[in-house]
Amino acid sequence: MQRDHYPHPNPSVSMTEPTLHDVACNDAQGGHRMAYWQWGDAQSAHVVICVHGLTRQGRDFDVLAQAIVARAGGDVRVVCPDVVGRGRSDWLRDPAFYQVPVYAADMVALIAQLHGEHPIDTLDYVGTSMGGLIGFVLAGHKELPLPRPIRRFVANDVGPTVEPAAIQRIGAYVGKSGQFSSVQAAADAMWALSTTFGPHTPDQWRALSQHMVVPASERSADGAAKTAKTASAGPVGEGAWVLHYDPAIGVPLRAITPEIAAQGGAVMWSLYDAIEARTLLTRGAVSDLLSPETAAAMTQRGPRATLVEFEGVGHAPTFVDPAQVAVVTNFLFD
Repeated sequence: MQRDHYPHPNPSVSMTEPTLHDVACNDAQGGHRMAYWQWGDAQSAHVVICVHGLTRQGRDFDVLAQAIVARAGGDVRVVCPDVVGRGRSDWLRDPAFYQVPVYAADMVALIAQLHGEHPIDTLDYVGTSMGGLIGFVLAGHKELPLPRPIRRFVANDVGPTVEPAAIQRIGAYVGKSGQFSSVQAAADAMWALSTTFGPHTPDQWRALSQHMVVPASERSADGAAKTAKTASAGPVGEGAWVLHYDPAIGVPLRAITPEIAAQGGAVMWSLYDAIEARTLLTRGAVSDLLSPETAAAMTQRGPRATLVEFEGVGHAPTFVDPAQVAVVTNFLFD
C-alpha cells in the first residue's frame, strides 16, 4: 500500500524539529556523554544513523533527515549524533583519543541504547567523510555487538584511502578559529574554508552554519555544553560566539605521518572488503579527499558500491540540494 507523505498522526513523530538526547559512553578517563538529535517516530523499528564529518555536527543532516522521514511516511527513526568533542557532546580529557575506534565504540553504545528503548529491525547508516570511516568499522567489523547488521550504507565522499593533500588542507585550519561577533560573521568565515562544499544559497549556508557555533556562555570549563538537553537548538542572534567543537580534535590529525596513513588505509580496506551491506558511494566530482581511483576501486571490490558523483562539488556534498537528497532517499527506500 502506498504511503502518503503528510504529517504522521503519531505524536511521537518529529517532522520539523529534532529532539535532543544523549548516551553514556565509556572511555579510559572515566566516560563521556554523546548527544544526538532524533527525527521521526521514536518507536519505529527502522533506524537510520547519520554521522557527520570531522569538524561538523549532527544538525548538518536536518534537510536529509526531514526528507527521509517524509519518504517513509513518518515510520522511521533518524538519529544524528554529535560525535564526541563536537556540538552538544562532551569533550574528551585526552585529545589523543579523538580517533575512529573511539567514535565507533560510541556508535555501538548509541545503537544499543536505541535498541533497548525500541527494538531495531532495520538499521541503515549514512556517513560523511569521518562519519563514513566510522561506518566502515560498523559495517565491516563482524564482531561488534550490533542488534542487526547494517542493511544499507551510504559513504559520502570518503574511501579507505584518504588523500594526503586533503589531510594537510583540513589540518591547517581545524581548531584555529577564535570568537565571532555574530552567527553571520561565523558563517562568512566558514564559507571561506568550505567553498568545496559546492554552491549554496545564502539561506542554505546560514542554516548549515547556525549550528556550527554556540554562545561562549554555554560552554563550561571543559568545553562541554552546560545544558545539553535544554540548550536552544534554533536560530541565534548576536553576541560572542565560538565554534561548537573542541580545538583539540585536530591534534591526532596533525600527527598523521605517511606511514600511519598507509597503515590506517590498509585496515580500512580490510574493513571495506568485509562489508555485506548494500552500499552507495557519493562523491563530489572535484573532491580532493576521495580520488577517482579510490572511488573506482570501491565499485570493484568489497560491497561493490554504486557510485554517484555530483558535478561542481568537492569535499563534501552536504545533502541540502534536492538532487543530492533524492539520491540518498531513493537508495534507502527503493
